[in-house]
Amino acid sequence: MTDLRVLRGGSGTPAVLLLHGLGATADVWDGLTPLLDRAWVAPDLPGHGGSGRLDGYTFATVAAAVAGLVDPRGTVVLGHSFGGVIGLHLATVPGVRAVVGLGIKVAWTAEELDRAAALARKPPIIHPTREDAATRFQRVAGLTGLTDDAPDAAVTRDGDGWRTTHDPGTFAVGDPAVATLLAAAPVPVVLARGEHDPMVSREQLAALVPDPVDLPGLGHNAHVERPAALLPLLAA
Repeated sequence: MTDLRVLRGGSGTPAVLLLHGLGATADVWDGLTPLLDRAWVAPDLPGHGGSGRLDGYTFATVAAAVAGLVDPRGTVVLGHSFGGVIGLHLATVPGVRAVVGLGIKVAWTAEELDRAAALARKPPIIHPTREDAATRFQRVAGLTGLTDDAPDAAVTRDGDGWRTTHDPGTFAVGDPAVATLLAAAPVPVVLARGEHDPMVSREQLAALVPDPVDLPGLGHNAHVERPAALLPLLAA
């Protein structure tokens, strides 16, 4: 797949590949990228923003779609939530030196997976105004209260109305099986969360890795709330 909207900047290696969470776009990294001292690449993942859609979504197929963005000279992958799982799938790609997973929901109940699968079967909601579609984007991406609007890539006209560009089919990716991915990762992996992230607890991460990182005072979208808090993760 080559139909990706990709933001780029900076220079130097190892490069940083930035992977956003479910429902978001690459624009969520706008606060972090000016702080980086190296090259960075941030795609809209398939089914999001300005990127194309897949016929079906699994974590593996999404990872395969963005694997070509890994710089073989050296890349650190930083992924948030859904994007963090994609990052773990990329751990075996030549050039990847480390993976940082932020706010990955690692424990799923059968009820939660069924609810996600049901969301994937629903058609996109058509809203009367762009503002309504932007509000929907913020809610799905978990950005309500953190952003005032939606980037142009996140919403589009549909007939007389507006909708988000996010493909609901992405909800159907299923259980991320994080423990299995960690066991197979040939490179160092850091798992981190905002201290107040309701999606994942420190105890859940500590059951998977010996030293999970808590980011004090932050929630699920820590990279948007306080971008500089992620710099030590990349330095480590």
